[in-house]
Amino acid sequence: MTTAPTTTEESTIASVPLSVDCTADSAGGLTFDIADWPAEAAPRDAALLLRRRGGDPADEVRLPLATDGAGRPRAVLPAADELPEGRWDAYVAHGEESPTRLAPGLNDLRALVDRQPDPGTSPLGVRIPYPTKYGNLSVRSWSRAPHAEAGEIVVDQAGMTVRGRLHRVADAAGWLSGAVVEARCRDAAALVRTVPVEAGEGPEFRFTLDYAELAAAWEAGEDAWDLWLSPGPDGSGDPVRIARILDDVPDKKEIFTYPTRTLAAPHEAVKAGPYYTADNDLSVRVSAAG
Repeated sequence: MTTAPTTTEESTIASVPLSVDCTADSAGGLTFDIADWPAEAAPRDAALLLRRRGGDPADEVRLPLATDGAGRPRAVLPAADELPEGRWDAYVAHGEESPTRLAPGLNDLRALVDRQPDPGTSPLGVRIPYPTKYGNLSVRSWSRAPHAEAGEIVVDQAGMTVRGRLHRVADAAGWLSGAVVEARCRDAAALVRTVPVEAGEGPEFRFTLDYAELAAAWEAGEDAWDLWLSPGPDGSGDPVRIARILDDVPDKKEIFTYPTRTLAAPHEAVKAGPYYTADNDLSVRVSAAG
């Protein structure tokens, strides 16, 4: 068996003997079934261990192993259990032995496709198991309240129009009445551009962002503008990051791509377009067109 990495980086060892089949439910829970390991062969104190990458050594979740209907060891992460945002590496642990990494098996994530969370104000938990680039099993997790879920993005010559839904607020219509979207320049905190939000039915919202104002602020290099939804005067709370997390895709940056548009800027022509960050948050990138 391979030993767990001692650094915060992902392990490069892929030849682990145990693989795990993961099943997600629509509430945010996960079930882990360890394949090729009969339950009678598992030590009594064995557990599935989740460790947050780059976190504190104590930042881990231990899930006891029971037995599924096929006689395999099974661990369950209920939707109600907190799992802070981050990337959680999966291990099997028992006794005094060093925990060992687990490999991904079959993932049944059908319940996450076009997921519609139940109403409520508790934090929205999202957990997506995925294979790492080194062939190990990890879980990407988010915990947000409120949450602004990005939907359809339409790009035209001047900018983009985004549709979305607001989750985990008591009165979504009141929160969205008079709301605005803030485009915040990541490298210059004082640079903020706002556009009005068009409230739809219930939690639905829509906004159009013109790239011209972002292009006018560009001087050199690459500007990243992060998009936040800020409540109207009848809403309460702080602005929330606009993101897309309610599906089965853990990393959207290289998968969900959008066209750029070329615009005039004070110094030279620039190109601008939307993209998802490594955390699946929605941003706009502005850079030289050449």
